Amino acid sequence: MMHPEHTVKSYDSELKRLRTLIVDMGALVEQQLSRAIEAVAERDSHKANLVIELDPEVDQREYIIDQFAVRLLALRQPVAHDLRQVVAALKISSHLERIADYAANVAKRAVFLNKTNVVNPVHLIPKMALTTQNMIHGVLEAYMNLDDVMTTKIWKQDAEVDEMYGQLLKELLEFMRDDPQYIAPCTHVLFMAKNIERIGDHVTNIAEVVHFITHGKPYTEPRPKVEEIELNNIDTKPFR
Repeated sequence: MMHPEHTVKSYDSELKRLRTLIVDMGALVEQQLSRAIEAVAERDSHKANLVIELDPEVDQREYIIDQFAVRLLALRQPVAHDLRQVVAALKISSHLERIADYAANVAKRAVFLNKTNVVNPVHLIPKMALTTQNMIHGVLEAYMNLDDVMTTKIWKQDAEVDEMYGQLLKELLEFMRDDPQYIAPCTHVLFMAKNIERIGDHVTNIAEVVHFITHGKPYTEPRPKVEEIELNNIDTKPFR
C-alpha cells in the first residue's frame, strides 16, 4: 500500500506538471503571436506560413492538457483550491487555443498584405500586438506564481488595447476615405486589429481565472473597458 506522504507528493507533482503544461503552451502561443507580427512588420510571408503551419500543434497541446486535467479530476477528486487549479487549467488552455487561432488569422492576412503596397496605418498593428504579447507573458508568470498583484495589473491593461484599437480604426477610416484604392488591404488590417483586440480580451479572461484560483471568487469591480470609438466622432466624408 502506498504511504500517504508518497501519495501527497505524487499529487503535488501532478498539479505542478499541469501548471507546467499550461505555461509551455502559453510560451508557444506567445511565440505564434510574435511571429505573426514579425510577418506583418517585415512583410515576411515565410514567417506567416510558419504560424499557420504550427497552429495544429497548439491544438494538440490543448488536447494533452484537457486529458491530463480530466484524469486528475477522475482519479484524485480534488476539492477547494486544488479543484480550482484543475478547472482553471481547462479554462486557460481553451483561451490560449483561441489566442493562437487569432494569431494564425493575423498571419493569413499578412500573406495577403505582403502582396500589396504598404498601408500606412498598419504601423500600429505591431504596437498593439506588443502590448498583448506582454500581457500574455505577464499573465502566465502571474499564473505560475499565483501573483494576484500582477494578475490585477494585467486585467486592467486590456483598456490600453481597446484604446489603440480605436485609434487604429480612426486612422484606417480616414486613410480609406482619402484613398479608396486601399479599401481592400485596409479591410485586412482592420480584421488584424480586431483579432489582436480579441486576444487582449482572452488574456483578460485568463487573468480573471487566475484571480479566481487565489480567492475563490471573481473580481467584484467591473472589467476596465474603453468603449469602441464612436463613428459619429470621425470625419467620414464620402469616398471619392
